Amino acid sequence: MNNYKLTIQYDGARYKGWQRLGNNDNTIQGKIENVLTELAGEKIEIIGSSRTDAGVHAYEQIANFKMKKNSTEEEVMQYLNRYLPNDISVVDVTLEHERFHARYNAKDKTYVYKIWNEQYPHPFMRKYSMHVEEKLDIEKMRQASQYFLGKHDFTSFSNAKSKKKSMVREIYSLEINENEGFIEIRIRGNGFLYNMVRKIVGTLIEVGLGEKDAATIPSIIESKERIQTGRMADAQGLYLEKVGF
Repeated sequence: MNNYKLTIQYDGARYKGWQRLGNNDNTIQGKIENVLTELAGEKIEIIGSSRTDAGVHAYEQIANFKMKKNSTEEEVMQYLNRYLPNDISVVDVTLEHERFHARYNAKDKTYVYKIWNEQYPHPFMRKYSMHVEEKLDIEKMRQASQYFLGKHDFTSFSNAKSKKKSMVREIYSLEINENEGFIEIRIRGNGFLYNMVRKIVGTLIEVGLGEKDAATIPSIIESKERIQTGRMADAQGLYLEKVGF
């Protein structure tokens, strides 16, 4: 049984997210599995390192799958890119050892969030960034970002329904940069809860607009009350940028 590792890029604008949803194959996972099943002549299931939401994009999603057929890495890559939609690309395929697991072996993940911070909308980036008309205070956002660093229970910053799994995650870095009207918020951690990045970004936006004080972040984290976090940033501005192993 061969175990293949895929490096995937995708525009998530028209998909219902990464994860396969029952009979609905309008997901990234569903599209790739359908093509691989044709290649393999058997039912193929792939494992992704991150379950990105509907509308979220990826510069580097990592996945793996196993199949009996002895196809070369180049054959798998060419077949996938020939039959996948143009908004999903497989940029690398490698044969890995049998125990490689795209989700369990991932050590850290980096997400980047893009905000277009001008009065007028950006016609070419409207599907790939969140438009905030009011000028954001970057320095206040940077002050607030420091409170998220380290290991915390992020219940307040998640819409995860399960209460059985740990809500503790560790944020290694959170950087905010501005360039020609765009603000990029880059966050790296050992893992992220459902909607966690978008809720953190939403809270940082509120700080940047003067609607929330940066000093309140620690109490919001400690409260474990989701109502404290306010808005959630739009899906289209979020990108899975890198997965570390």
